[in-house]
Amino acid sequence: MALSRFAFPTTVHFGAGARRIVDEYLRQHGVTRPLIVTDRGLAALPILAEFRALLPGVASEVFSGVHGNPVKSQVDAGVAAYRAHRADAVIGFGGGAALDVAKAVALMAVHEGDILEYAWDHPQARPIVHPLPHFIALPTTSGTGSEVGRSSVISHDETHVKKIIFSPALLAKAVFADPDLTLALPPGMTAATGLDALTHNVESYLSPAYHPMCDGIALEGARIAARALPLAVREPGNAAARADMMMASLMGAVAFQKDLGAVHSCAHALGTVADMHHGLANGIMIDHVMRFNADAAGEKMAELARVCGAGSTEGDFVSWLGRLKREIGIPARLGEAGVSAQQVPALVDVAVKDTCHLTNPKPCTADDFGRIFANAI
Repeated sequence: MALSRFAFPTTVHFGAGARRIVDEYLRQHGVTRPLIVTDRGLAALPILAEFRALLPGVASEVFSGVHGNPVKSQVDAGVAAYRAHRADAVIGFGGGAALDVAKAVALMAVHEGDILEYAWDHPQARPIVHPLPHFIALPTTSGTGSEVGRSSVISHDETHVKKIIFSPALLAKAVFADPDLTLALPPGMTAATGLDALTHNVESYLSPAYHPMCDGIALEGARIAARALPLAVREPGNAAARADMMMASLMGAVAFQKDLGAVHSCAHALGTVADMHHGLANGIMIDHVMRFNADAAGEKMAELARVCGAGSTEGDFVSWLGRLKREIGIPARLGEAGVSAQQVPALVDVAVKDTCHLTNPKPCTADDFGRIFANAI
């Protein structure tokens, strides 16, 4: 057997009220001038002002230029804000987009060049050579799990092609996972981000890569999400369901260091071509790709069916995904989200170049992607 390397290094403070210990943590680590990186929507809500009020020991400033899928210009603006504030640390506060930009801002605050030159697939990828400023993360959605991830996904402004900067250097020094920060999340966003978390757990488990530790985490993450997601959508104020979804999100992001699959390649294509929200894209595509995977991953999909309370076969799992989508208000097909058949060639072109499908349980060619997208329209 080939040598494998496993690592689960992030310190996570988990539970209601975790945000309240951030001030003490920052002072203990000598942080005095943090830049809070967040998105436009959160910046306009009381939740951000309330969080800043919990930081009397530091002089915080806010960069709220994140919106939609994160792009290079947002990182550039964030770095300018970091320097203008003479910041000594970065706090990522928000969903996956804000956290991805926060990591990139921390990187580029102490490195030269263009953020996209640090993407792993750049022909002359720049190395990360300097220690990054202190970075901590507070997620306000339960989906991407970016708070415990070692990557940042940043797109070209013009082409919207997503690029991945990947390094353990991007890991947060600490995560403050406070499910109370998700209580105000609307049902539609709860559903989309929740299916993102479920997809991470499902695709990680189905990946043929060897990582039994991640397999165990992914199965339990899927079990938790399957029970908590409908409740969190139906009862937005249900604190227990919110906590369960935040844990499922964390678990999915830890598990997918084992790698993902074709659902994510489809979702990345939809983000590039149709500017679709990543969680929504995963949610629409998951059952369509699972149907494609069934003959190659039947045993594992049957196990997912069992832990999700869906039955005992791969077909039960696919059927349950369809029912779950209906229950929480996720469109069954791409056409319901405004995607047309005319966009399929462009979607296929992006999906086949995406690396996530290389660890799909079944090889996925351009023709396969074409059929998957066409059937999903």
